[in-house]
Amino acid sequence: MIKLAIYGKGGIGKSTVCANLAFCLAQAGRRVLQIGCDPKADSTIALRGGERLLSVLEGMRQKGLSLAADDVLRVGAGGVLCAETGGPVPGMGCAGRGIAAALEFLEKQDVCGRFGIDTVLYDVLGDVVCGGFAVPMRKGFARHVLIVTSGESMAVYAAANIAMAVRNFRGRGYAVMGGFVVNRRDVPDEDERVNTLAADFDAPVLAEMERSSAVQDAERLGRTVTEAFPDSPVAGQFRALADAVRTRFAAEGE
Repeated sequence: MIKLAIYGKGGIGKSTVCANLAFCLAQAGRRVLQIGCDPKADSTIALRGGERLLSVLEGMRQKGLSLAADDVLRVGAGGVLCAETGGPVPGMGCAGRGIAAALEFLEKQDVCGRFGIDTVLYDVLGDVVCGGFAVPMRKGFARHVLIVTSGESMAVYAAANIAMAVRNFRGRGYAVMGGFVVNRRDVPDEDERVNTLAADFDAPVLAEMERSSAVQDAERLGRTVTEAFPDSPVAGQFRALADAVRTRFAAEGE
């Protein structure tokens, strides 16, 4: 089974990468579950035609112990199964603990077994600012970490922090570094900065996404670019990323 946690600086395009990767993997025959691990609960919107899901934590607040997996799971574009962890009421509680509670709920509901899931993608909020947001990589939910970055200074800084956290977990049975995805911003020395980052952590660059207005055009339609504009160059780059993910990670868990 592929179990991949996707991290990166806030606003770097993690959700875009995650949703398009999920769609492409599903198109290639994988049974995909995408779990948004962000209090905003907006990771799966592009797979759901712009519709937000009831998050697990919202469901817990509304239904308590009667909450069932079917209350918070919906099928999105390409057959991707979608879920959102959600978060606490703003200003109250810890979002990291909320992520842990939501993932444990989905695990107890045996979602992967019930739906025959062979690929789980975790779209995780920001970089690792506290132990709570490292839950997907620390508690055995994910096997590998994929970091989205550009050549911008703050994106590279955040990516290095995340990669350092993964390195610190080495030997504990936690998720290991899987590689980088470059979401280009066309800044000076972008290739050099990203290649240096990858070399520092002995991890591959699995894909490079060019800047494309097609991505924003698709999002305005409430769709992924790979669904809305499958013949666009950037859609081809996402399919290449899906191929790289299947080649690199599928055999390890199956």
